[in-house]
Amino acid sequence: MMISPESYYEEYLSGRTKEQIMSAIRGLKQEIGRLKNSMENPNFSQVEVMHPSEYTRLDLTREYLKRAKQAYAEAGGTYALSKSEKRSADFNSNIDFICKINFSIGGFFGGYRKYTIELTDELKVHAKIWDLEEPLYLFDEEGEFITKENFIALLSTIHLEEWRRNYTTQRFGYEVFDGTQWELEVKYNNGRKPVRFSGSNAYPYNFERFKALLEIEDAIDAENA
Repeated sequence: MMISPESYYEEYLSGRTKEQIMSAIRGLKQEIGRLKNSMENPNFSQVEVMHPSEYTRLDLTREYLKRAKQAYAEAGGTYALSKSEKRSADFNSNIDFICKINFSIGGFFGGYRKYTIELTDELKVHAKIWDLEEPLYLFDEEGEFITKENFIALLSTIHLEEWRRNYTTQRFGYEVFDGTQWELEVKYNNGRKPVRFSGSNAYPYNFERFKALLEIEDAIDAENA
């Protein structure tokens, strides 16, 4: 059973030395990596459902890690960010400067769906399928229009900063041709270079959450039907 971050602190971190807390930090980072690898495996959908779910366990483990880093600092330690953590921190520090997002998904036979999200003074979203382009309107859970500020806030919960730059089935020992390819490009208005993510028949652990943000329900399923 999962516990709250503060309960985790009391049980596993309180009164521990810097070295013991650092050992806990390493263990939490390994668990996060293991959970992501499990969810990104092409066979994940065939795995028996666990309770709490991998998503819940990942979200809570991320909170445990945050609390452990805080405890490490309280114990007098100076935590050194890894290369991937520096990249994540850089992405998050620039998230308010995102001005445009381009997302495409599809395949050779079914064509590609292309989505453009413009974040200037307001939020504008367009979808293009074949030669047909139309505006999209995104709504929150209360049925209200999503604003630029809302969109950025929701985007931050998806943790794009944790995504790999490229996803393939070869990582898991599979070779798949054709199928579904996707690409995500994030552009900024503060001079930062665009960030790009892509994949071929392989996806980040929370790809469905990103699709849900754009209210895309069948982009992948339609290509695999």
